[in-house]
Amino acid sequence: MRIATYNVNGIKARLPRLLEWLEETKPDVACLQEIKSQTDLFPVSDIEDAGYHALVHGQKGFNGVAILTREPAEEVQVSLPGDNEDEQARYIECDYRGVRIANLYLPNGNPQPGPKFDYKLGWMERLRLRAQTLFDSEIPTCVTGDFNVAPEDRDVFSMRSMANDALVQPESRAALRTIVNQGWLEALRAVHPHDDKLYTFWDYQAGCWPRDAGLRIDHHLLSPQLADRLVDAQVDKEYRGREKASDHAPVWVEIAD
Repeated sequence: MRIATYNVNGIKARLPRLLEWLEETKPDVACLQEIKSQTDLFPVSDIEDAGYHALVHGQKGFNGVAILTREPAEEVQVSLPGDNEDEQARYIECDYRGVRIANLYLPNGNPQPGPKFDYKLGWMERLRLRAQTLFDSEIPTCVTGDFNVAPEDRDVFSMRSMANDALVQPESRAALRTIVNQGWLEALRAVHPHDDKLYTFWDYQAGCWPRDAGLRIDHHLLSPQLADRLVDAQVDKEYRGREKASDHAPVWVEIAD
């Protein structure tokens, strides 16, 4: 089973690129972030024509997540537990072929310090609690998406340029590390332990893509039941270079049946 994550940066603007990628790579599961679409305006018919079913948690103009699957999936959870007043569409869970899949779009947190950074850290604490519940369930689980955290200095093209960014702050990294240390395997880094340019995002500004000035912020966390079945993990980097592409590249893991 191939489980991919892809921040599409607007489903309306990137639909041709998304459909192209689905046709060419045929993932079993595609977890999308930042769809920037209300649920009822998500292009379900185009997705179905491409051979996928869709579970969508949308929001007008901002955020939004979706899970596309080859066969129908069972929706488990919409929105991250722990704050009934949080209206941002950033989280959705489903069960698919015996695997629990949690798809997230973690808050960016900029500018920091400030309320947006506080929201990010609060959201990560809620994620830690949900991840612990999932881990303790012993259900084979993949927590994936745009985490908006670069775990190590080598996951950043220039720490000097990014020093004040919320994505690399010690608090952000510590919060992610606390989740991983529950016992999750960070799949992409596990497969590429020595790759110091293992990027998944390249900003539109300052010629970041031509300079390969990227960040690694899109991750798959695998529970032990899935980690034992990990076959491969890769970045579909060339899709970032296509016309009108998202600023993220798709990232995927291959899990043995």
